[in-house]
This record gives sequence, C-alpha cells and structure tokens, in this order.
Amino acid sequence: MTNAQVQPYSISDLRDRPEFAAEVADRIWNAWWRADGHQLAFIQGLVEENFASTGLPRALVAHRGDTFLGTAHLIDNDLESRPQYAPWVAAVWVDEAARKSGIGAALVQTGAEAAFEQGFDTVYLCAKPAVSAFYEKMGWQRIEEGVEGLNVFSMERKA
Repeated sequence: MTNAQVQPYSISDLRDRPEFAAEVADRIWNAWWRADGHQLAFIQGLVEENFASTGLPRALVAHRGDTFLGTAHLIDNDLESRPQYAPWVAAVWVDEAARKSGIGAALVQTGAEAAFEQGFDTVYLCAKPAVSAFYEKMGWQRIEEGVEGLNVFSMERKA
C-alpha cells in the first residue's frame, strides 16, 4: 500500500474507544512482553489502568472506523534505570499492513503533544538502534546510547 492509497484514519484516546482495549493489549503483549514470559492478563491490567487515569498513563489508538491500526502510550517511565526521565512515549505499535503510511509517526507526535498539553516540557522515548533513524527524522534528539540495548531520545516543547 502506498501513501497515496492510504485511507483516512483517526487517532483517539483509548478512553473514548474502549472497544479497542483487547486489541491494544494483545498487540503490545505479542510485540514485547510474551517472549519474556509475561501473561496477557498482566498487560490487560496495564491497559485497563488507562480508564481510571486522567493524566498518565494514556493510551492512544489509530483506527479507520472500527478497524484497529495501531497504538502508542504515554507513561510515567519506560526504563527503570532512567527514573529521572518522565514522561515517555512507549509501546508504539502499528499493524503490519498499515506500516509506512505515517500512522506510527502520527501516534508518536500525538503522544508527545499529549505530554506537552499536560504541562511537561520534555518527553522521552527509547528505541532499538535499528529504528532510531525513524525517530530522529521526526526531530527527536538522541540523548543516550546503549541503555539496556536501546537508544534514549527526548523532544522538548516548542516555544
């Protein structure tokens, strides 16, 4: 699918589209947590925390009508070894068929904007070195390398 063929999509707060909660949990569990032995129920619990939150955590979902396309999360911390950094855009996942269409970048940007709207001046994310260029192209600044095998990035609120 080329960018010219991509149909419009929306990005919503998961609290406004709770029907996507199970898909969000399933996708991020399979992407990052399943191989480490975590149970799906644990991730479902983390996703459910969004419904009680008015700040952090905050889950975003990209969708085309009732079709789930991807997710990103704004959380307090994504690396226990870096407690001084908060908040984080994390667990960015886009359905394989929807990749390379701008949805991932839109989810990341929406997550950063949500942090700025909550009064944070800086937001962070971490990524494997192989995908670091994706974030750098969006204006994220690499601030650390090789932290638990990941690069750490920040973005500051524009004046």
